[in-house]
Amino acid sequence: MHTRRSTRITRSTQVTETVGTTVGASGDAPRLAKRVKTTAAEAIIESNGAGLAAKASAAVAFTSKEVKPLTKSKTKARQEEPKLEDFPARVESPWKIGVHVSAAGGVENAIVNAAKLGANSFALFLKSQRKWTSPALTQHSIDIFKARLSVFGYSPKHVLPHGSYLINLGNPDSEKREKSYDCFLDDLKRCELLGLELYNFHPGSTVGQATREESISLISTSLNRVHKATNSVVTVIENMAGAGNIIGATFADLGDIVKGVEDKTRVGGYDIRTKEGWQRTLSDFDAEVGLSFLRGMHLNDSKALLESKKDRHENIGMGHLGLMAFHHILTDPRLHDIPLVLETPSFEIEDIWRKEIALLNQLPSLVTPAEEEESEWAQKMTEDVQVALKTASAGKEAKKKRSVGKKRERAKVDDDDESDSEHECDH
Repeated sequence: MHTRRSTRITRSTQVTETVGTTVGASGDAPRLAKRVKTTAAEAIIESNGAGLAAKASAAVAFTSKEVKPLTKSKTKARQEEPKLEDFPARVESPWKIGVHVSAAGGVENAIVNAAKLGANSFALFLKSQRKWTSPALTQHSIDIFKARLSVFGYSPKHVLPHGSYLINLGNPDSEKREKSYDCFLDDLKRCELLGLELYNFHPGSTVGQATREESISLISTSLNRVHKATNSVVTVIENMAGAGNIIGATFADLGDIVKGVEDKTRVGGYDIRTKEGWQRTLSDFDAEVGLSFLRGMHLNDSKALLESKKDRHENIGMGHLGLMAFHHILTDPRLHDIPLVLETPSFEIEDIWRKEIALLNQLPSLVTPAEEEESEWAQKMTEDVQVALKTASAGKEAKKKRSVGKKRERAKVDDDDESDSEHECDH
């Protein structure tokens, strides 16, 4: 669910995101590269021609004696799969807190990246989120992904893949909408290959060329079509901040999409700063959408104020929502056993997410502080996150200074060089 500033919910045509929250409606294991056998013999043949075959044979014999193969222990180390005992123990909790992790190098690497952070759920992209087409999943990746899910104890229902940012099922242009549909269908088929149950996506936009009702009808029609083309993946509709022509800013939008979906089993900005506000938000969601469709949430604080209609994520407890909003979420039993996935800034520093997950896992067992003590309590509770953020910020600033220094050095060298080229490169 999203506070209109920062809470989101999604639906199956479930629903995903709040406060980052979402409600839902529906790296390669290290591969051993083949060693390039460029021997002295091959080098001789390449440079001098096949006529030197005799010398080549001699070189082969020489090389085979001189080049030492990988030792057995090194080969074994390279092939060894990550073990659960090598990772930090995860907190046992009915609130499945996690984070959106990288799948660079292969979708199977996302599981390892989640385990490093102590996450009990995770989100990932199943392919590039900014390209219409991507290479198919390899059988190797599929097999390793499934094996690692089992080894690391992740249930498929706690994995929330995120759809491409390019998809717009509400576009009135039939050619562009079909392109979105093909990309959407490909993602769901990838989910099925991996044995996953949920798929989170942004509902779409009118692009200023259709009414809200027309776009919602197009979205529902696309969902009916894709549900018939696939077997069981629940399509999780994410609620949005509400900028421009975007569909999904209200629970009513989500509810209207679901009303148009034939198979309801395939689908799934509000002020949540106070306990009363949170209860009212879930009541509204239940009335417009139905709590049975709540399949996941995105968790983030907000840099933007309520009613800003801006989707600006902030770290937990550092924004306008405040830490108490997350206490409301993580003491509500209605959110048991669904993925609660962090979408907070990380500055590419994993320790930030690790600290945030640890912080959130503490909240269910804590006694609510008195109102006058909330600020001091929140400050103390977020100390570790603040330290991690300061470290990341300092590192980012140092990197920026180094980059500026290198650019100045290159500029100085360029000024000293004389060029008689007729054309200058204009980038």
